Amino acid sequence: MQLIQRARSRRFAALVLGLAVVPAFAGSALAQSRPGANGNGADVAAVRQVTQKYHDVAAAIADGYIPFYKCTEQPGVGTMGMHYVKLSLVGDPAIDPLQPEALVYEPTRNGGLRLAAVEYVTLDTSSQPWVLGQPMLFRPAGNRYGLPDFYERHAWIWQANPAGEFSDWNPDVTCLGTGDNGG
Repeated sequence: MQLIQRARSRRFAALVLGLAVVPAFAGSALAQSRPGANGNGADVAAVRQVTQKYHDVAAAIADGYIPFYKCTEQPGVGTMGMHYVKLSLVGDPAIDPLQPEALVYEPTRNGGLRLAAVEYVTLDTSSQPWVLGQPMLFRPAGNRYGLPDFYERHAWIWQANPAGEFSDWNPDVTCLGTGDNGG
């Protein structure tokens, strides 16, 4: 009788532990709140594959990306470039590595645009999100874009960045005189 009771107690304890642990892990994976969590497991190579077609700005426009703000630069630090944003994705609190909210283009000398980076943005500031294994960066209201508090993260997947693949500013990119700070 004692053996049966001990076995039942162990099964009950295992069940309680399982009920406590499983939701914690499931929630963190869905919320992308832990380092290394990439939502659906996407990596930079997968992001390159799905954004390859956006080297043609017309393809980006056809898929709902629109110009947002002017070429963004920070003298002495670097440039972000010209952002094309898909508003329906910015309005959605989910962060999907395979659906970046913004595409970042560098102006070219012949007047065109060259895809340089992607950017992830969310207006949901209830907790710090992660994308591609990186924590997204908090930006308070009162920013140059006129946006409320938000989180963002750049990924320089089409243009090397000596400041780092996930840095905001790229010193090797230029606005060619069309930037928000005159450069």
